[in-house]
Amino acid sequence: MFAEASADYACIEKAIYYLEENYQSQPSLAEIAAQVGLSEFHFQRLFTRWAGISPKRFAQYLTMQHAKQVLDESQSVLEAAYAAGLSGPGRLHDLFITHEAITPGEYKSKGEGLTIRYGIHPTPFGETLLALTERGICGLSFVSARQAQAVDELGRAWPRANLVADEDETRPYLTRIFSPSTNGNPLPVYLKGTNFQIQVWTALLRIPPGALVSYGTLAKMSGQDKAVRAVGTAVGRNPIAYLIPCHRVIHQAGGFGSYHWGTARKKAMIGWEAAHFSEQ
Repeated sequence: MFAEASADYACIEKAIYYLEENYQSQPSLAEIAAQVGLSEFHFQRLFTRWAGISPKRFAQYLTMQHAKQVLDESQSVLEAAYAAGLSGPGRLHDLFITHEAITPGEYKSKGEGLTIRYGIHPTPFGETLLALTERGICGLSFVSARQAQAVDELGRAWPRANLVADEDETRPYLTRIFSPSTNGNPLPVYLKGTNFQIQVWTALLRIPPGALVSYGTLAKMSGQDKAVRAVGTAVGRNPIAYLIPCHRVIHQAGGFGSYHWGTARKKAMIGWEAAHFSEQ
């Protein structure tokens, strides 16, 4: 389902990197297309197929001015939701995901006696490795050219678990993650981390698609107002990319900040979600 979009993403990522390096000169569509080795016509068509909007419109979503505006709007919506006693404004999103943390004993055991099934699949943001336990999704990471490295990292995270390659088991989950629907049972996630990290990751789950929050706002949402730097560290150690949306956290001044799987991918996610959710 996502094979074509995943193939397109390599070109999209290259274009975003070029925009990052040359944004001050405001390169034309023809200049960007040349950098990715396509004609202007073919690049426009490919980009619109992937993002649903034109490259020019997408680039507007990635300006600091737009990011600051979304931050302000998102913060007011979140504050209103909490004042009303709700967990967040994305009620459908709340129903889409359930989460469970491992116990201290399970954390100490490092996955002993646990079977983790994993598969590598295409997505709109490149190939991912998805890992499942009987209790839910325990890992989602973006894969570089070295797929074995992603599997090795999964093994280091769960050193005593039994890892089993099973793409047939994991494939249906990818479809639901990147084409979310409230039909059927919620997607379960199984979190392995310290109590502090799990507080932060749980707060991340409350940020709806298309919204952005600052690290300071996330710290408040996590009940850790004075630990902004530690919250940022916890964000960087999120083991379940995209589904636990650490890409929706940016700097208060509107800068997008770093991302474990690359700043271009973070910007691609933010722009893609803006196109798919903000304009609905």
